[in-house]
Amino acid sequence: MQIRVLAVGKCTDSYYRDGCEDYLKRLNRLIKTELVEVADEKAPESLSAAQQKQVMAKEGEKLKKQLRPGKTVALVIGGTMPNSLSFAEKLRTWEDSGVSSAQFIIGGSLGLDETLISQADETLSLSRFTMPHSLARLVLLEQLYRAMKINRNQTYHK
Repeated sequence: MQIRVLAVGKCTDSYYRDGCEDYLKRLNRLIKTELVEVADEKAPESLSAAQQKQVMAKEGEKLKKQLRPGKTVALVIGGTMPNSLSFAEKLRTWEDSGVSSAQFIIGGSLGLDETLISQADETLSLSRFTMPHSLARLVLLEQLYRAMKINRNQTYHK
């Protein structure tokens, strides 16, 4: 199985970027993993609801162009919040059933376009807390790494 993380915008802070690079390197020793970043839409601080939807739709179109066949998981507020063991089990089930690719989609600062959410196979939430999208990437990559270590019976998870 191959894992792809699709995200809007770039990690601008070095500590997030360095952490993401570290976990990508670790993950790629266990499973082919790719981080795909699409450009975020420039928008003023205050937007009407209609303008927010337009921004999310434009970002959503960029993300859609990067989608591949396979399982698609949208990271959203209100998505399922598995613990590390059940997340690992889900990934193991996908691998065992022959899923060739799993992609996790992280939206921009305004969130993820509703069309992408409705087309996703599943939704996932990393926490009830709101966090910067760069941190969400880092947390997701760490949890993917943890899941792969669990599934391969290798030490890391405690």
